[in-house]
Amino acid sequence: MEARARARDKEQGVEAQMFINTNVNAIDAQRNLTLTGMSLSRSVERLSSGLRINRAADDAAGLSISEKLRSQILGTEQANRNAQDGVSMIQTGEGALNEVEKMIQRMHELGVEASNDTLSATDRTNVNAELQQLKSEINSISVRTKFNGKQLLTGSLSTTLGGATATDLVVGDQLTTTAVAAVSAINVANAKAGDTFTFTSTAAGTITLTRSSDSVAQTVAVNAIGANGAQTLDFGTLGVSVTIQANASGKAAADTITDLTAAANDTIVTAAGTGSANFQIGSDASDFINVSFAQLDISASGLAALNTALTNYNGSQTVANAQALITAATGAIDTVNASRSVLGASQNRLEHTMASLGVADENLQASESRIRDADMAAEMVQFTKNNILQQAGTAILAQANQMPQSILQLLR
Repeated sequence: MEARARARDKEQGVEAQMFINTNVNAIDAQRNLTLTGMSLSRSVERLSSGLRINRAADDAAGLSISEKLRSQILGTEQANRNAQDGVSMIQTGEGALNEVEKMIQRMHELGVEASNDTLSATDRTNVNAELQQLKSEINSISVRTKFNGKQLLTGSLSTTLGGATATDLVVGDQLTTTAVAAVSAINVANAKAGDTFTFTSTAAGTITLTRSSDSVAQTVAVNAIGANGAQTLDFGTLGVSVTIQANASGKAAADTITDLTAAANDTIVTAAGTGSANFQIGSDASDFINVSFAQLDISASGLAALNTALTNYNGSQTVANAQALITAATGAIDTVNASRSVLGASQNRLEHTMASLGVADENLQASESRIRDADMAAEMVQFTKNNILQQAGTAILAQANQMPQSILQLLR
């Protein structure tokens, strides 16, 4: 019976012997106390930092995701500030154009006045004095209008077509498949400078333009052009538009696509240099828009007729020259209005971008928080448990260390 009891004790791991050198109970209590201490330290760290993940060992996959989210959040927040600065820049340029337009309106008014034969030669000379002062001030505003040192109205922030090679599409190119049409206009004012744009087509009735620097592409529909009609292919995302003018035979959509994707016409190249203003509105390199600030001094192409009319009236204050000034001023007003419209549309776009970035930043931060931040209530529960276990473990270890002292009773 006693032998069976000893065998049963061995099977159940019960040590009947008493040792001094090795206190198994104390070792077991110490091991559990060490584990509890480590868990308590992690709880204290999380409660003090507010983060569930303080190092890669806490959650390697979660850390990787949250770091990428954090990078995107920082980029989005900076992009929002970039958009705000872009709005300020646009407002600066548009405010100057507002004054230019007021001066041209005044020129128009003076032209109407000078066309009336109730004025004497001296009166017309006096009118001319004001006209020439207004002309000088338009040039001065063009030079003075700056944002952070950048001149906005001298044409330095406007992209132009680059050099034409055998494969470049340029104004005047003839599209000759089946029927003849001509490229009547190419607008790259808001495109990235120093880049190449390539035409391709993979589906009937559509054509794709791809920017070589980052492979961003946009596809638009191509329609048939009626007799003597025109069609503008507007790749607004890339800042490029192409206008095609047909002759009396019209132009089929498939033929237009064939001509534009042919090796002789399949690229548009923009001039290298400063180009239009680049606004980085996202955390990725391809998240940008270009805004063109057109040249609007008195020598600019859109104001050339006004400049000529002012020069002619300065040389001879006649009714005919005054009437020519009226016509030129009307055309100049249209030019300034077009430039202001471009800037206004760009400002509206940036303001919508800012709203979108704000929502994106909020959602990204919420996502990052769910992965990385500590649930303080849950951590407090864990901390309380570990704290009690540590206190209990310390007490039990003290009791386990006292157990070998019972052997002294055998030595008495």
